[in-house]
Amino acid sequence: MARLLERYRNEIRPTLAETLGRSNPHSLPQLEKIVVNMGVGAAAQDRKCLEEAVEHLTILSGQKPVIRRARKSVAGFKLREGMEIGCMVTLRSQRMYEFLDRLITLTLPRVRDFRGLSPKAFDGNGNYSLGISDQMVFPEVDPDRVKNQQGMTITLVTTATTNDEGRLLLKELGMPFRKD
Repeated sequence: MARLLERYRNEIRPTLAETLGRSNPHSLPQLEKIVVNMGVGAAAQDRKCLEEAVEHLTILSGQKPVIRRARKSVAGFKLREGMEIGCMVTLRSQRMYEFLDRLITLTLPRVRDFRGLSPKAFDGNGNYSLGISDQMVFPEVDPDRVKNQQGMTITLVTTATTNDEGRLLLKELGMPFRKD
């Protein structure tokens, strides 16, 4: 069992029940899925950029990402409908908790000038999104094999109904939020 999942079940869930005043464990907020997305704009001109992004995302997540295609044609970006322009992966259960544990303990502290995550990046329904500008902050990625620096968006989808519940859940899981 993933270390963070075990901690959620044994420590965090009782704390949330006490804080929120609920006795039903199914009504407590929990992590539903993590979506990692890499938009590769250079893939319109160079297919190798997308292949490299897929390779890195496979290493990071432990599963093969889905190739995303353009929905519309945009002449200003030299983009046609149906062109492959990014990749994404949806993590659930064990892999989700293992990825989050590595993100919190290993990756975020390696970000240069890291002062904490913004506590305001919630969507109104308890889901949190963060962006990482370079995939080389992950220890799994070999910097010598990176030809194109690529950023990514990580979305943490929770079952929380409000931002405050989602913030409380993520804070208990160990997300390093900035103190305002």
